Amino acid sequence: MTIRDDRPLLYLDVDGPLIPFRARFPGHGPIVGTATVAAKASGNPLVERLDPADGRRLLALGCQLVWATTWMADANEVVAPRLGLPELPVVDFPEDESFEGGLHWKTKPLAQQAGDRPFIWLDDEITDTDRRWVRTHHQGPALLHRVDPLVGLTDGDFAAIHRWLTVQQQGFTS
Repeated sequence: MTIRDDRPLLYLDVDGPLIPFRARFPGHGPIVGTATVAAKASGNPLVERLDPADGRRLLALGCQLVWATTWMADANEVVAPRLGLPELPVVDFPEDESFEGGLHWKTKPLAQQAGDRPFIWLDDEITDTDRRWVRTHHQGPALLHRVDPLVGLTDGDFAAIHRWLTVQQQGFTS
């Protein structure tokens, strides 16, 4: 897949960041136990944990959103409509899903696809090994941000992304 745009890329995982492994609390998105027709129709009862506010907040970041998930094209069919997102590009990962030397199997393909563009990667499996590899091998700025898979994206996660984007914008205008 070819991605052309000047905005920073934001690679987005689904399970963990958008669909937390625990039910969300009242006031923080849908609550498990209130299964909807759409959730049942998708074949995945956990999609009711998606919070439409996450979609609005992701769009407001001004990044080019890209699915980086094993959901592949299903993310556009099932997840995107529930978050109010348009159809997004999907990273086509290689078949090999090994953790070479502790490096996550998504790390190299994401950095390679980004080229020298700034990128953010939101995932629940990012480690310091991935961060070190990207610092050494990626030509542009990158934020590898681990999201707690039990709770999904939080205000703190969005604040960290905003801070990073602000620093990047200041660097581009200086």
